[in-house]
Amino acid sequence: MRPRVKYAVIHRHRNEYPVSVMCSFFQVSRSGYYDFVKRLKKPERDAELADMIRICQRTTDKTYGYRRVWLWLKQKQIHRNPKTILRVMKKYGLLSEIRRRRKWVNLGQQLHKYDNLLNRQFWTDRPNTKWVTDISYIHTKEGVLYLSMIRDLYDNSIVAYKTASQQTVSLVLDTIRLAMKKEKKRVAAELQINRDQGFQYTSQGYFNLTQSYGITPSMSSKGNPYDNAMAENFFSILKTECIYRHKPKTFREANDLIDRYIHFYNYERIQIKTGVAPLTLRHSA
Repeated sequence: MRPRVKYAVIHRHRNEYPVSVMCSFFQVSRSGYYDFVKRLKKPERDAELADMIRICQRTTDKTYGYRRVWLWLKQKQIHRNPKTILRVMKKYGLLSEIRRRRKWVNLGQQLHKYDNLLNRQFWTDRPNTKWVTDISYIHTKEGVLYLSMIRDLYDNSIVAYKTASQQTVSLVLDTIRLAMKKEKKRVAAELQINRDQGFQYTSQGYFNLTQSYGITPSMSSKGNPYDNAMAENFFSILKTECIYRHKPKTFREANDLIDRYIHFYNYERIQIKTGVAPLTLRHSA
């Protein structure tokens, strides 16, 4: 039996038997016992920090890794070493979930093909100059819900998104129409939009709509998901931090989860590179 266990037994029975007698019986020193009692009266060294991390994870639905927790704590004027935060998160079971990878799938034949203008240049110093778009699958017991979204590479915000129970060209076109309606005159004249080689993006309807808005299409290389990695990246975040954890049973549940998460992502979720949520960067520009 370890001394700490013996001290705990002695402390539990301190009102029944003399401490000196129990220390002699368990062959431990009285000074060691009283040191044990002093430590009991002190708060756990990491407890206060763990409580703050717990609040952070409750607020963010336990989606933050230690780097984002570190940034969140800094906003609260709590300054700790990131390694300390990681240690406490492990100690108290406050770690976020590990992301799952999504395989790239090529869909259908091509009617229009475009050059890869983006060419993995995933940055821009102005809003609404580089967008990426894609469709992903949300599985429910009612079937597959298709999510189309547009992401701005200036701040990684989600400009617009639409869902549907069928994967159609109209889903893609409606997403673009919504994005253009929301941004209106703020869209740059040289706006590029990049996507993979799915049939929706090589369709005549997509070609006509981008031409009517003056958008310059860009297309990822065939069979290379890394060219549209920023679109894939958002779907990975959404699914890992929201969909996989809550497992929506119906289309309605899935839509509610997507609505809440994208609002959280745009307005609250801290980005590692900037230290703020996406739309915070845009509104401060």
